[in-house]
Amino acid sequence: MRRAALGFRAHSGWAVMLAVAEPAVERGLPTASMIIERRRIDLAGAAAARTSATVQPYHMARDLDIERARDLIERSTREATRLAEVAVRGTIDSLRAKDWAVAACGILLASGRPLPSLAEILASHSLIHGAEGEMFRQALQSAGESFGLRVLGAKERDLYPRVAAVFGASPEQLRSALDGLGRALGPPWRQDEKYAALVAWLALSGIDD
Repeated sequence: MRRAALGFRAHSGWAVMLAVAEPAVERGLPTASMIIERRRIDLAGAAAARTSATVQPYHMARDLDIERARDLIERSTREATRLAEVAVRGTIDSLRAKDWAVAACGILLASGRPLPSLAEILASHSLIHGAEGEMFRQALQSAGESFGLRVLGAKERDLYPRVAAVFGASPEQLRSALDGLGRALGPPWRQDEKYAALVAWLALSGIDD
């Protein structure tokens, strides 16, 4: 079977997911045929069931006492992880039917510092945003690991130079190639999709034969 990888860029309650084919390791640039699936996945329940407590649990938790806040966040984390696992399992099965074996996944990371205690997080609006992003990224990481995938995290600022090295190109050449992919593939092809593709290629490039 041919190898593939998943790439994720998380938001509050959802993420963009791309599946990519193994990149060329000799000098060259990505082509549209290397993008084999792309979609948005839900990490906070179906749209009709979404609430502030599932999409932004830390925002809701700041008005609760610490024990109730902890319980809310733990429940939201379990639900996000469950939904991530459902999405990853479905994608692995769908690609396997097309003769693709998913070997790895990449996740875009924030550039922030490690989070402090829950009480400190809830006292800071900026930390609340950071903690929510980290919760959904951790859900995706747990889902990948639960299916035995190699999981790689990468900061956005490092993506272009690292992936350009995989393709044997310059970051500027890679940016231009990605813009061209958008014209070939059609929408959606925003920064979300570009970054998800990049981190997926980066994850797949580290798999040993």
